[in-house]
Amino acid sequence: MGEQPIYIGTEEVEKFLNYPTLIPLLERALIQFSSGSEGGVVQPVRTIVPVAKYRGFLGVMPAYSAADDALTTKLVTFYENKVSSAVPSHQATVLLFDPTNGTLKAVIDGKVITDRRTSAVSAIATRVKIWSRTKENAEKFAEAVGGGVIVCSSAQEAVTDADVIVTATMATEPVLFGEWVKTGAHINAIGACRPDWRELDDSLMKNCVLYVDSKEAAEKESGDIVISQANIYAEIGEVLKGTKTAHQEKTTVFKSVGMAIEDTVSAKLVYDSWMAINANK
Repeated sequence: MGEQPIYIGTEEVEKFLNYPTLIPLLERALIQFSSGSEGGVVQPVRTIVPVAKYRGFLGVMPAYSAADDALTTKLVTFYENKVSSAVPSHQATVLLFDPTNGTLKAVIDGKVITDRRTSAVSAIATRVKIWSRTKENAEKFAEAVGGGVIVCSSAQEAVTDADVIVTATMATEPVLFGEWVKTGAHINAIGACRPDWRELDDSLMKNCVLYVDSKEAAEKESGDIVISQANIYAEIGEVLKGTKTAHQEKTTVFKSVGMAIEDTVSAKLVYDSWMAINANK
């Protein structure tokens, strides 16, 4: 019998997954992804299994990074219209394999990985105004974050004159409208990850410079793009690589559907950090 896979839980993931280390790793991974075959990233578009009876979905997200020699699959479930419950709407687990022989080496809690790699890639502003469709949730978030957060009574109030806007919802109809957004603002749209869901209206989508993490995935999975038929300007990895420019003077949207390679890099960092401390115990 071979060695049993290790389990790395939430608290340990939080300890090992720090932004100063994670951000440059993700920048490199995004560049490699947008470099085609020479980048060494193998990542099919995620497989989605609907659980129609309970209005839920199972997502399967495999990826391999040659540069990191890392092979993982993330399993994520997400459910629509969740009422307040002890069970979160999104749950995730990352399986890390030995790429040389396929052995399962680690089972890693995926919630913190998903949250932190999304935050890092989206470059969320540190000082924000927020609005939630549930006021209580907005107030809880403001309390948890601490100073500098203002709870607003409407989405329009929250985004008026904002330089950076983040949308992170499971909305099926737009919650952010182009007429509310000032020219030159930047929007990180990280929610509405199904082709019939959307957060942003046609006015905003068709009058912005649109960046994505993966063109292939965004054109298949993002309702904001599928429904509006907006033109994608570039992958964010192309901008980091220098093959496409950043338009700071125009309204820009980064539509992120989330990529498996981001989870792969994050999980490898967690695993290597865990092994450095625990391998000889």
